[in-house]
Amino acid sequence: MDVGTLLKPRWWAITHRRLNRRHSVQMVLLSAAGLLFWIISYAISIRVLAHFQKAQDIGDLLAFKLLSIVLVTVFSLMIFSTILTSLSKLYLSRDLQLSHSLPVASDRLFLARWIESTIDSAWMVILFTLPVLLAYGRIFAAGWFYYINMILVLAALCIIASAISALMIQAAVWLAPASRLQSLFVILGFTAFIVLYIAFRLSRPERLVDPETFSSVLYYMEHLRTPSSPFLPSAWCYQSLRDSLLSRPESAMIHTGIAWSFAIFLICINLLVAGPFYFKGYSRSQTASFTFFRSRSPLTNRLFSKHHSPFRGLVTKEILCFFRDQTQWSQLFLIAALIVIYVYNYSVLPLDKSPVRTIYLQNLLSFLNMALAGFVLTAVTARFAFPAVSSEGQAFWIIRSSPASLQSYLWIKFWIYLLPLFLLSEILIVATNLLLHVTPWMMALSVVTIAFLTPAILAMGIGLGAAYPDFNIENPAQAVTSFGGMMFMILSATVIGAVVILEAGPVYRLFMAGIRRQALTPGQILWLVGSFILVILICVLAVILSMRYGIRKLENRD
Repeated sequence: MDVGTLLKPRWWAITHRRLNRRHSVQMVLLSAAGLLFWIISYAISIRVLAHFQKAQDIGDLLAFKLLSIVLVTVFSLMIFSTILTSLSKLYLSRDLQLSHSLPVASDRLFLARWIESTIDSAWMVILFTLPVLLAYGRIFAAGWFYYINMILVLAALCIIASAISALMIQAAVWLAPASRLQSLFVILGFTAFIVLYIAFRLSRPERLVDPETFSSVLYYMEHLRTPSSPFLPSAWCYQSLRDSLLSRPESAMIHTGIAWSFAIFLICINLLVAGPFYFKGYSRSQTASFTFFRSRSPLTNRLFSKHHSPFRGLVTKEILCFFRDQTQWSQLFLIAALIVIYVYNYSVLPLDKSPVRTIYLQNLLSFLNMALAGFVLTAVTARFAFPAVSSEGQAFWIIRSSPASLQSYLWIKFWIYLLPLFLLSEILIVATNLLLHVTPWMMALSVVTIAFLTPAILAMGIGLGAAYPDFNIENPAQAVTSFGGMMFMILSATVIGAVVILEAGPVYRLFMAGIRRQALTPGQILWLVGSFILVILICVLAVILSMRYGIRKLENRD
């Protein structure tokens, strides 16, 4: 049995799927939303690169440095995504028992599952990267060779990231005790964080706005000209794309060949390791998992031994399931680590050396930070709150047959997730504003705005997760790639954008009036009050409509 035969069921599931009217509408809406995102990303990239072109002598250098940072970030995200997907595909999928019972060699089965995990984990990252790379091709008037080479480079980068992740997973499964397979998420989570942190900090983007850190102008320009690190696979891809944009096809093909040779080398190493070790690692993973928290500890017995109401029973179930699911802890560690990086990057910004007045720049960054914090909150909600209903799995019938209503069930999930997300968003806003030394009124505005955005984003995650559940999901992280997950992220970005746009004008007028020591006119006061009322109304409607939509769709589900 060859690899193509093992991949046929996945291919048939895609090509022979019959779409009803509802699924067709979902595909049209998702395609339209994706196309809109592409257009916006492409337009923004064109504008940024065109602005760089206006800078004499260093415009191209800045554009290429940005390209290097983009590729480092893409490679880091691929490493993180493929670690989670490969572990599920190679060791935790439900159909692996059937696959391993077939007369097929372990390395062939490993290769087929690895190809699936590579495609599943890389397609979204590639989809979001293509508009930026296409913008580079237009700005630099690249020929057909650049676009062909771009596809080859991205494919090589995906294969390298996935192969590295597969090697890490095979080694971790073989070395760790079999009873602690689920605990590997913690180990792999820390590993992914270390890779992401090192890759990002190697680029040191804050130095681009602080030329005084270099001993001379020539050294500064040389820093812009060189990639982040010559040993990173993303550096080879950067060199290839840069040479393609500069019409150097021979040099570009050399670096593309280096990337592909390393990718093929990693595939061969994976197959050599998978032959003797993959099936043994899978066999070790079939034993009972180790748990950090015992459900029958004295503390839990004292707190949850008696359930006097369905409400208390649901609350108890949510809390205990969270502590029993060890895969959540690695995600918490990763999120905490990324937040530390997020805050640290604000601390290294050389605001005092900027040509723009510090007070303007501080408050501008603080205002934009509200949108960034909203996107961070969206990512956390997508990982934890959105798959909260889907994670019930085949046991959801117990919820339907319980005396508690689905309305109470969803609102319990909402209130359980609200407190930690609220604390997370407020700590993020306050910490970054303290580093920026913003004015007191900007601090108050940021705190209040994120306080209204948090329940709105959470309600959209809970509501859309209930409206489009997948009770057969194997990994909660996969729920985000579904139609409901994509719609949640799009609607969340829309709400965040609407709030920022509504507040931008009044905040600017209020800020300038304070700088110039002028009083606001009655029209400006009315505009200010009306904008903030609309912001509150949007957030309140997002909570009410999202929860009602989720409850209605879940009640009408067969």
